[in-house]
Amino acid sequence: MTKLLTIAGLGPGDQNMVTPCVQEAISSATDVVGYIPYVARIPPRDGLALHPSDNRVEIERAEFALDMAASGKRVLIVSSGDPGIFAMAAAVFEVLDKNPSRWTDVDIQILPGVTAMLAAAAKIGAPLGHDFCALNLSDNLKPWELIEKRLLLALEADFAMALYNPRSKSRPEGFEKVLTILKNKCSEDRSIVFARAISTPEERIKITTLALAKPEMADMQTIVILGSSQTKVLSQNGKIFAYTPRHSKFGLSN
Repeated sequence: MTKLLTIAGLGPGDQNMVTPCVQEAISSATDVVGYIPYVARIPPRDGLALHPSDNRVEIERAEFALDMAASGKRVLIVSSGDPGIFAMAAAVFEVLDKNPSRWTDVDIQILPGVTAMLAAAAKIGAPLGHDFCALNLSDNLKPWELIEKRLLLALEADFAMALYNPRSKSRPEGFEKVLTILKNKCSEDRSIVFARAISTPEERIKITTLALAKPEMADMQTIVILGSSQTKVLSQNGKIFAYTPRHSKFGLSN
């Protein structure tokens, strides 16, 4: 019998953004493992056991899921967005890498999902239409010095940026530092987007400029998208859109 652990992305929140292959994995699972609010998105049914846990126990969650899969259960680990972007797929492979002989009979399947940055970008146009990068601003798993270095290098390269986990309640000062760096290094009219709880009833989107950006515009449910120096804002049929042209002359003479 094949022993399989599936790691799937539930998308940004709207049930319509859950892919058919992920829906199929949910319907065939015997056990679903994940962070509490993500597991809460799975409808209960007979024959399905739900295993919610705190967000600070990702390694333990991965080990638990691997052990259940090894016992023959059809286990599904759920993440929001895409499981391979700042989520549980990496945690599972970190566990496997430390003890490769423990779960040699377990196959791993990754099912992609719609990320928050892509859902947000689609709502506001095409701000990631040219070269871009994604940065996780949480310093839980890496030092602030590394975050700052990567931010500065991304600015030097003139990437558009999707900034995840910008401002936690316990450490709000990190995003204040980020905004200070951005305002010191970029033009004050640089476009910046705050997209909170995309595709849910609590969705809020604000397209503004660095000059008007404030730390309290972001929280941990917010994706912040910083445009490149080439990103433009336009109005179409009464709606505001931001887009980054596919051609770029940054750093080049005419």
